[in-house]
Amino acid sequence: MNEKQKEAFLKMAEKNLNSARGIDTSPTAKSMEMVYDIPVTITAVLGKVTMPIHQLLNMGQGAILELDKKVGDSIDIYVNDKMIAKGELVAQSDKLGITLTEILKV
Repeated sequence: MNEKQKEAFLKMAEKNLNSARGIDTSPTAKSMEMVYDIPVTITAVLGKVTMPIHQLLNMGQGAILELDKKVGDSIDIYVNDKMIAKGELVAQSDKLGITLTEILKV
């Protein structure tokens, strides 16, 4: 095996190994690395409520807003104000989380 063949073999072996490890080294993946640190805003809409202003103004600390969703209903998930997924509310220890149930095509 000459040097050129050895170099091509090593590149192919490294690509296969990275692929098996789940590491994408394609030019597209490498060019995407520069956007990985850009912050995005993720919003999970647990529900909505509509009420007159006087009712809102009369609310105080400890007041409860009854939302239009129930436990087990689908929750809309937005990234930078664009809906990208649906999920369900889950509780882990004393924290709330969301299980993604559907990722929408954007």
